Amino acid sequence: MKRYTGVFACILVYSIALAGTLLPARESRADALEDVQNRRAIRIAVPKDTPPFGSANQYKALEGFDVSIARMISLELGVKLDMVPLDSGERIPALLNRHVDLVISSLGKNAERQKQIDFSQAYAPFYLGVFGAPNLDVKNAAGLAGKSIAVLKGSIEDGELSKIAPASTNIKRFATEPEAVKSYLQGESTLLAAGNVLISAFSKEQVEATQLKIVLKDSPCFIGVNKNEPALLAKVNTMLSRIKQNGMLNVNSQRWFKVPLPESVLHSAVE
Repeated sequence: MKRYTGVFACILVYSIALAGTLLPARESRADALEDVQNRRAIRIAVPKDTPPFGSANQYKALEGFDVSIARMISLELGVKLDMVPLDSGERIPALLNRHVDLVISSLGKNAERQKQIDFSQAYAPFYLGVFGAPNLDVKNAAGLAGKSIAVLKGSIEDGELSKIAPASTNIKRFATEPEAVKSYLQGESTLLAAGNVLISAFSKEQVEATQLKIVLKDSPCFIGVNKNEPALLAKVNTMLSRIKQNGMLNVNSQRWFKVPLPESVLHSAVE
């Protein structure tokens, strides 16, 4: 009887041990900042082909506003930068699957995305506006009365402009963006409704002759971070606050967008 009791005891111990191996292992992962520091490298999603945020230059090297910010963050953390160029639709999945540590890729913030990931403070300008000559007196929608405005037909800026323009405004809608730009640059239209990214492609002389008059829609860009990563998010926000204060972010804006940072970005903080 004792022999059988010993056998059953051994079977019981083995069964318990086996059951333990079959239980799902508890995830023991360091936070993202610690992962980056241990790896001595940070993986950052950047734009693949979205100038001036990020694109390949003539030497096939990535450059742009977002690429510059990614380099600043790697320097801030004292680690190697591994840039991961992605299309827009690949950005958030790559972050959620932890293929990258951050997304710095002209990323806008909305309610749906906020359910998935966290965001830094605003760092880059992305807006639609009405642009015109510096000496043109247009400070609000009322100032558009009687003036001609070139715009891409059916675009978001067309819709926003239509909401505020006085009845006497001559909205000249074009089938393509180059046609709208040409009408403005040749003086056929007094104003141009477009995005700041489009204006950044103007020549130096054209930029100097063009000034933002009215903001139609403001959608600044944010850096994407996985949820529950407060240490990494705090590092990113600390750096952004510093380069806003010391002027480095504004220098970066002047270089890539050819205009100073708007107040909505410069004075934004963590929400």
